[in-house]
Amino acid sequence: MTIQLLDNVMSPEVGAQKGPAGPPPGMGAAPPGRGMPPPGQGGPPPSRGGPPQGFGAPPPPSSAMAKRLDTLDKKTVYLVDTGFGGSYQFMLQLQKWFKENMPSVTTIRKRKPGNVFMDDNNELWEEVKVKGNAVVLGVAG
Repeated sequence: MTIQLLDNVMSPEVGAQKGPAGPPPGMGAAPPGRGMPPPGQGGPPPSRGGPPQGFGAPPPPSSAMAKRLDTLDKKTVYLVDTGFGGSYQFMLQLQKWFKENMPSVTTIRKRKPGNVFMDDNNELWEEVKVKGNAVVLGVAG
């Protein structure tokens, strides 16, 4: 059945199509007997768009991004490697580019401490605030 479904959905000869009866079992449809009741027989009101009732827009961020610099000439730019695959090599290449194309820019390469996806401490960010003018946070992949 899976092969037949894939042929129906993604056949290059006929282009993208929807399957004959919606999603296959277990792939997004409500389990048998648990579908929405017919209109007028209970259940939530019809959707009017927007967030669900009682939920508004998310609060604004607590901090704003730094103002854009007019120039990088004679500035210090931190190149922060997050530890994600390829980030180290990317930062090496970026540092080389600055040296060849903008030699007045001082670059400092640093590895973000801790886990790739979250901060374990603020030491690096405090250093960047004190000694740096800009930062490139490197994610590669």
